[in-house]
Amino acid sequence: MDFIAKPEGSRNKGHYSPGVVMNNILYVSGQLPLDPVTNQVVPGDVQVQTRRSLQNVEAVLKRAGTDKRDVGLCRVYLSDIALWDQVNAVYADFFGSHMPARVVVPTRTLHFGALVEIEAMAELPVEGK
Repeated sequence: MDFIAKPEGSRNKGHYSPGVVMNNILYVSGQLPLDPVTNQVVPGDVQVQTRRSLQNVEAVLKRAGTDKRDVGLCRVYLSDIALWDQVNAVYADFFGSHMPARVVVPTRTLHFGALVEIEAMAELPVEGK
């Protein structure tokens, strides 16, 4: 098992890793729409926050040596299911023609008052394949 750390200079307050690799699968912890410099929720609507959450997922993917084309599943947590159409538009733009499996979980308040949180699972590339 390998652990994917946050970039140098940033830190987790919680007891978790941004990503864990096990059996060639990368498990990306839920990514809030936190600005990587300020560690604060980005200001803006759910589309802005969704874009930032997906960029944070992508950063973990890159640190593990993969990218969004290898994502097989995403879970999207929403503070209000009425926001789904706006989130889906940003999500579709981010993934393009790649369409991973997806779970949408309407919930109540997310940490730090965020409107969205996204986790992912991706297969790591196999050398020589």
